[in-house]
Amino acid sequence: MELTTLQSVVGALVAAVVLAALHLAAPHVRRLPLVPERATASFAGGLAVAYVFLHLLPEIADGNQAIGEALDDVVEPTPLVGLGIFLVALAGFAAFYGLQRLADVRAPAASRAAGGRPDRVDEPAGVYWLHLGSFMVYNALITYTMALRLRTGVAFAVLFTVAMGLHFVLTDRSLEEHYPHRFARSGRPLLAGSLLAGWLLDALLAPTSSLLVALLTAGLGGSILLNVFKEELPATGRSSYRWFLAGLVLYAGLLTAVTALGD
Repeated sequence: MELTTLQSVVGALVAAVVLAALHLAAPHVRRLPLVPERATASFAGGLAVAYVFLHLLPEIADGNQAIGEALDDVVEPTPLVGLGIFLVALAGFAAFYGLQRLADVRAPAASRAAGGRPDRVDEPAGVYWLHLGSFMVYNALITYTMALRLRTGVAFAVLFTVAMGLHFVLTDRSLEEHYPHRFARSGRPLLAGSLLAGWLLDALLAPTSSLLVALLTAGLGGSILLNVFKEELPATGRSSYRWFLAGLVLYAGLLTAVTALGD
């Protein structure tokens, strides 16, 4: 059943509220009673990796067709044009990697300067706001395209919301480790608010161009790729391969079933 525009906008609001709530509750979700944090992290990691390989990468490849159709009357199809969508995804990947490198260099340096005492760390404000701002844009793009995802497939949109929700729980850990004081005060409310802002922008100015949607999806996809492999494949000692495999198999099974039923 295909949703109407109003139904998809309302459904996107529900998804945005759920994701915002997960942002605010992330520290508690990571520390569920009787469940080690490394189990939660590894399960979320397996789920997100399955999403990347079985849904995100095919979605980026499908966007290539939209670019080809949009440029068909302007330029002749060439292998270079065929790379367009992947260049956008690569740019999203590179941008977030650069921001992460900047945070890795500046935040640990501040910690060492404070003698390793977290309460004396002088967290660099400029780097913090740049890093946080990039994630706010990232969040807004997720909910800006959510209504469109619902119109193209409710089951896939629900699975996407689950994957992103658990992904946020792990991203929260990284930001808290880099900026323990600033992020606790302002980070989570702003990230939750950016999800609602993305939905509001979609409700007022919904994307109408398939080319624009393909480009936004590719840029978002590149940043998701980086964050999934950086945050959700934790280092030895912080991970459990058994829980990682459980998340991967469960989510892969769900995606496969939804795809089969859709056909």
